[in-house]
Amino acid sequence: MPAQERHAIAIALSGGLDSSALLHLAHAYAREHGLALFAFHVHHGLSPNADAWLAHCRDSCAALGVTFDERHVTLTKGKTGVEAAARKLRYAALGAMCAQHGVRLMLTAHHLDDQAETVLLQLLRGSGTAGLSGMDAANSAPELLGNPDLVMARPLLPVSREALEAYVKAYDIAYIDDESNTDPRYARNALRLQVMPALAQAFPGFQERFARSAAHAQSAQRMLTELAAQDLAGCLIDDTIDVAKLRAMSIDRVQNLLRHWFATRALRMPSTAWLAEMVTQLVEARPDAQLLVTHPDCHIRRHRDRLHITPKLEDLAGMRDPDDEGVIVRHAQAFKWQGESEIAFPDYGGTLYFDAAEQGIDSAWLRAQALQIDFRKGGEKLKLAANRPTRSLKYHYQACDVPAWERTRLPIVSAGKDLLFAAGIGMDCHHLGSGPGIALRWKSDLSS
Repeated sequence: MPAQERHAIAIALSGGLDSSALLHLAHAYAREHGLALFAFHVHHGLSPNADAWLAHCRDSCAALGVTFDERHVTLTKGKTGVEAAARKLRYAALGAMCAQHGVRLMLTAHHLDDQAETVLLQLLRGSGTAGLSGMDAANSAPELLGNPDLVMARPLLPVSREALEAYVKAYDIAYIDDESNTDPRYARNALRLQVMPALAQAFPGFQERFARSAAHAQSAQRMLTELAAQDLAGCLIDDTIDVAKLRAMSIDRVQNLLRHWFATRALRMPSTAWLAEMVTQLVEARPDAQLLVTHPDCHIRRHRDRLHITPKLEDLAGMRDPDDEGVIVRHAQAFKWQGESEIAFPDYGGTLYFDAAEQGIDSAWLRAQALQIDFRKGGEKLKLAANRPTRSLKYHYQACDVPAWERTRLPIVSAGKDLLFAAGIGMDCHHLGSGPGIALRWKSDLSS
């Protein structure tokens, strides 16, 4: 690791009270331990005061001799709301600045009251142990920061906001006030302005007790994750899950395993209701059923009593072609082979290769044919070898263990009425010579 990366830290600096206190504390610590300190600011442009905040942060860092950097981001309307969208952009920008400056440790100013608010928010959302764990003292979040090597630490997590206010006052540290923090339309602000003061009055010191509960939840979640990892390892077969082994587990244990499976695949965590419905459909249905459950990020399918995670894919142009009246019909794509080693067919989602083989189709004959590529319509048959019977493509797909959802995206190649090749199965033997020739091979654009 370069020397700069070993001896550099950064802080996320908004200019508010919390991050301003962190800036001064980190500056003193870095100076004492000979560390390079960076301060990174994200300009959202949401407030008319955003430019003034940026200038304040830049000036504060200049006064301390701290290296400062900034990023401007633009929010767009989305389904997740302004808070979530701003958070996502902010962390991505912070991660990018850390990568640019070779920083592996970034500090944020989250404190004890923030932890209490987080736990209470998660409780109000009906979260499980993962949500009630609150914030960790340190963690990596590559899905947010875009950097798997970056650690995000929260050194002020045990410190109350009251203590930070006293520190800022004692050292006469200037900071800005974000007017949006007083807007009760945001859930966290509503808690901070209305609920937390009432809790403090009725239950003094509740923040510390919330933090202890979060620590207990973190311990429970670590055990659940450890169990899920063991269960998943015992159920995985070629990146699919053996449903028969799920049936031997309790529903709670199955759901714990599946949540962990989704986490390892970087998929959004589904709701409890969605997960329960998925378990009912995919685990309890008859073993030969071909089932599909749609997740926001993917499809969960069952094939031959195994669970598969498959991507959501748009229809290929070769699958559907509306005629003048808007009726969906299919048309094969005609082509000629002129000796190329490969021909790309984007409408069919891949590339057709023409490989030299010890036994294949005579190249002169193949050049002379009017060829066509298409998706199967039903009823097509193929004979793999002279000593094997002619079978339907459906039979061959089943014999080759090709799942039903993959079959719809596997094209066939014909010369007139003669089927020459079916992707996922192989060549028809009727036009194979006894000597060297051409063998057809298909590679999907989705293949690695």
